[in-house]
Amino acid sequence: MSHTVSQEVAAFLPYAYLRGKFLPFDEAQISIATHALHYGTSVLGGIRGLRSPFNPQQVLLFRLDAHCRRLSNSARYLGYSITPEALQSTLIEFVRRNQPDVPFYLRPLIYTSGLGVAPRLHQVEKDLLIYGLPMGDYLATNEGVRCRISSWFRQEDRSQPLRGKSSAAYIASALAKTEAHASGFDEAILMNSQGKVSEASAMNLFLVRNSQLITPSIDQDILEGITRDSILTLARDLGIPVIERPVDKSELFIADEVFLCGTAAQITPVASIENYLLSSDRPITNKLYDYLQGIMQGQQPKYRHWITEIINNS
Repeated sequence: MSHTVSQEVAAFLPYAYLRGKFLPFDEAQISIATHALHYGTSVLGGIRGLRSPFNPQQVLLFRLDAHCRRLSNSARYLGYSITPEALQSTLIEFVRRNQPDVPFYLRPLIYTSGLGVAPRLHQVEKDLLIYGLPMGDYLATNEGVRCRISSWFRQEDRSQPLRGKSSAAYIASALAKTEAHASGFDEAILMNSQGKVSEASAMNLFLVRNSQLITPSIDQDILEGITRDSILTLARDLGIPVIERPVDKSELFIADEVFLCGTAAQITPVASIENYLLSSDRPITNKLYDYLQGIMQGQQPKYRHWITEIINNS
């Protein structure tokens, strides 16, 4: 059985960003009374980067502009205004200062930094912090992951803004992930309140049936994932028929292929769901995976606009 890669890491990137300045990671401290710590009043991003395999002085960030647009929009739910351009420039400077030489993951977080005890968004300070860490595969992908249908349901957009990447939404993800692990699985698949497939614990979901690529539509209480959007664009460009619609649980059990996707997970094939084994022959999954890896490494000129190149002088 494949296993989740441990998120316990030996070291973070050496510098963090907090309260408008760069400082050593170990010195980036916040108060135990921080508002966001108690109420989940924060929004976050996650960005993949790696050193170019063809130019050791160059670091590549995947779809930085899209990530910054989403985080800027997410911040509006907190009543905080920051432009995508400001986020981009800060993240680029963050990478330059850290000079990472291995694949890495950036975590920008906009949070209520005040120390008040009232659960509100008005009259409370907000701030941006950034840290990063080395990251290879988030999930082991050689054999595919084993999934279960979670007993927990994905929240509804009428209860919280799911178009934003809110930290508060991840309580359901954490509960589902731990439930899956405790029952011998690698990952969880959450249904929505209408009984349709929504997403995995922190990833979007795709399936293949009759050579068609199918994914839950955005009205199924999913996060509008950037990797999801990339796969939809890539599939259409490759001539793979794409359908966005509600998905029934029973479809997963008879699908030709199922895979999960996200910034951390990238494209991760699913080997089984509950006690239903899926085929190990995954032509569409493998094709999309290979193309996406090539794009992230700067090898596909057509998608060069998805890559931000940063000169690393280390």
